Amino acid sequence: MSQSLSNIIVHLVFSTKGRRPLLRDAERGELHAYIAGILKNLDSPLIEINSVGDHIHILFVQSKNHAPAKIIEQVKSSSSGWIKDKGAGYADFAWQGGYGEFSVSLSHVESVRDYIRSQPEHHAKEDFQAEFRRFCEKNGKPLDERFAWD
Repeated sequence: MSQSLSNIIVHLVFSTKGRRPLLRDAERGELHAYIAGILKNLDSPLIEINSVGDHIHILFVQSKNHAPAKIIEQVKSSSSGWIKDKGAGYADFAWQGGYGEFSVSLSHVESVRDYIRSQPEHHAKEDFQAEFRRFCEKNGKPLDERFAWD
């Protein structure tokens, strides 16, 4: 076959370093647009994005031309630099070292989009750590808590 095709849909989740609530409403829309641009430049179109004070959810189609770890590294490092330029309050901003990357079947894209859109309401009931534990369990990925919460 001379044509290469892929359709890998990814739900990416990561927090601010130490889960500090640094993602403010004032910059949220710009941050989301900036990350969408990073993904577009990496041939990985954004489907949905949302964040709350201490973490972000990104649903996108993973490029067949870029390694997943490189896409995530670029999203995190470029967006961190962008945030640091937003003022003195962000001078020591950093994302956590790790992340969760979970595959999403095409039949579940809409329900994951709805879930991502409802983050503020969801986190009125469940904190990030409980949410991330649940994702790992649901996806059959053991979570070593010694390394999960930097």
